[in-house]
Amino acid sequence: MRKILSGISMVLVLALSMWGCATTSDLDKVQAQQKATDAKIDQAIQEAQAAKAQANEAKMKADDAATRADNAIKKAEERERIAEEKEKKADALFQKSMKK
Repeated sequence: MRKILSGISMVLVLALSMWGCATTSDLDKVQAQQKATDAKIDQAIQEAQAAKAQANEAKMKADDAATRADNAIKKAEERERIAEEKEKKADALFQKSMKK
């Protein structure tokens, strides 16, 4: 009976030690997957930061273009006002010359 219990004990110890090795192997795989995932996350963060920087640069350029467009509109409106004043003066001079 002792031999049977000793044999069963040996089989259980062997099984438990193999199970422990498998667990270590599984843990190593999980750690490797975690490192790969962390690397992908870091790369995604870097790409997102680069995209944000590009978006900020594009926004600055767009804001600058909008400012230039607004200034051009103001200049055009001022020139239109000046042209209308000159047209009125010219028309008044023409009307004055026609009365003489």
